Amino acid sequence: VLLLLLVRISAVEIQRPRGVPLSKRQFYEEGKPFTCLDGTRTIPFDRVNDDYCDCHDGSDEPGTAACPNGSFHCTNAGFRPAFIPSSRINDGICDCCDTTDEYNSGATCQNTCRELGRKEKESLQKMAEIAKEGFLLKQQIIQEAKRGLEDKKAKLADVQTSKKDLEDRVEALRIVKETAEQPEKEAKERHLKAWEEEKAVIRMEKDKARMAEVFLELDDDADDFISVAELLSHSELDPDSDGSFTEAEAQGLLGGVDKVDTVAFESVWNNIKEKYISEVRTRWLIFKFDMREPVSDNDSEQYPEDDIPEEEEEEDEEDEDDDPDEADYKQSPPTTQTQEKKDDDNEGTMPPYDQQTQTLIDSAQKARNEFDEAERALREVDDQIRNLEKEISFDFGPNAEFAYLYSQCYELSTSEYIYRLCPFNRVSQKPKYGGSETNLGTWGKWAGPEDNVYAMMKYEHGTGCWQGPNRSTMVKLTCGKETVVTSTSEPSRCEYLMEFISPAVCQEPPSLDFGAHEHEEL
Repeated sequence: VLLLLLVRISAVEIQRPRGVPLSKRQFYEEGKPFTCLDGTRTIPFDRVNDDYCDCHDGSDEPGTAACPNGSFHCTNAGFRPAFIPSSRINDGICDCCDTTDEYNSGATCQNTCRELGRKEKESLQKMAEIAKEGFLLKQQIIQEAKRGLEDKKAKLADVQTSKKDLEDRVEALRIVKETAEQPEKEAKERHLKAWEEEKAVIRMEKDKARMAEVFLELDDDADDFISVAELLSHSELDPDSDGSFTEAEAQGLLGGVDKVDTVAFESVWNNIKEKYISEVRTRWLIFKFDMREPVSDNDSEQYPEDDIPEEEEEEDEEDEDDDPDEADYKQSPPTTQTQEKKDDDNEGTMPPYDQQTQTLIDSAQKARNEFDEAERALREVDDQIRNLEKEISFDFGPNAEFAYLYSQCYELSTSEYIYRLCPFNRVSQKPKYGGSETNLGTWGKWAGPEDNVYAMMKYEHGTGCWQGPNRSTMVKLTCGKETVVTSTSEPSRCEYLMEFISPAVCQEPPSLDFGAHEHEEL
C-alpha cells in the first residue's frame, strides 16, 4: 500500500477530454471516431461529452452527468486522483479537490489539492520513517534470534548429554535402593512378626482372664462348676436364637454333660464368648431403673403435658446438668465388643525398632531419597529438552523475526477490561475492577493471506459463550517501532479482533522521491 501511495506528484496536466483519466487517454483521440469502451458501437468524436448518453457503459460522457452509470475522473493535480459518480458533476457540491467537477454549476470552490498533497506527503514521510526505523529494529531482532537459536541448539546438545549421565546415575541409584530395601524389608518383617506373636500372647492372657471372670459370674452357687441351670440364666446364649433357650441346648453348649469345671469350661468359653453379655451390664440396667423417681398421679395431672411452665422446664434441665451422678446413670455401660476394643488398645503400640533394624531403615531411606532426587532431576531435564525442541522447531517467521515475542505478554487497558496477549500462547480478558479471567483463545496458527501469512495470528478454543460458540481472537499485526497492543474489538459475537504493532512486521520501505509527474490512480 505504501508503494502505491508514495508516488511523485506534479501540477503538469496532459490534454484530454474532461473526466478522462490518463490511463485511458489513448481511447479518446480527437478527430477520430470514438468506440465505446465496451465495444458495442462507434460514434463521431464530436459526440463525446455532448451531454447525451450514446454508449451503454457511459464511456462517451466522462465529463457530463448524461449517463447514470458514468464516472468522472478528478485529476487532482498535486494530490491523489479520484473517481466520482457522474451524477455529482455540476451538482453544486465540490467533490474534487481541484474543483473540476463543478465547471458549470457556478459553485464557488477552492482548489485544496496542494494543501492536501502537502499534508499527505508529511504523513507518508512520517509513516516511511516509522517503517524505516521498524525495519532497522527488525534486522536487529533477526540477528538476536539467530544468536538465540544457536544458543538454544548448543544448550539442547548439552542437556541431552547431561540426560545420558543422569539416566546412568538413576539406574545406579535404583540398584543401590533395591539392594538397601531388601534387608530393610526382612528386618521390618521380623520385627512385625515378633510384635504379632507378643500381641497374641497378650490376647491369650486377656482371654483367659476374661474366661475366669465369666466363670465366676456364671457359678452362682460357687461350687466351682457351671451347670445347665446356671447357663440357662443367660438367654443370649441360645444357639439358634429362636427365643427359647432349652436345657438340651444348654447341655449341648456344655459338651453334652450337666456341668463343667474350670478346665472343661475352656472349650465352652470358645463357643459362648461372642454372645455372652456380662452380668455387670444387667445389674447396671436394674440399678438405673430402680434409681428413677416414681411420678405420682397428682404430679402428672397438675399440668397437662403441653402446659408445663417454661421456667420449670428450664429448671429441670439445669438440675439435670448440675447432677453428675445422674449424668453417669445416663451413660451406657460397656458392651462386650467395646470391652474387647479396649482390650485391643491395651495391647499398646508396636515397640520401636532395635538399633540394627533402625540402621537398615535409615540406610534404605537415604538410598530412596537419593534415587528420588535423581529421578526428579531427570524429569526436569526431559521437560527442558521438550521445551527447547519445541522452541527450536516453532515457526517464528521466515527469519525467526517473531521469536522475541515468545514467553512475553502485552496488555491493553480499556474502561472496563484488561486484555492480555501472550503471543504463541493465549489471549485473555479480565474485568478491570474485579472478577475472573476469561480465555479468549489459545494459540492456533498463522492466519494471514497467502502472500502474507504472518500478518495475522489466530487464537481459538477459548471459553465458551453462553449458548454460543467458544471464544476466538484474530490478532492483526502492523509495522511499528514499538511492540504494543493498540486496540481490541468484538466484530462478531464471541469473535474478537486485536490490533498489535511489532517491528517484526516491518518491510524495507521504498525511497521517497517526490518528482514532477502526475499522481495517477492505477
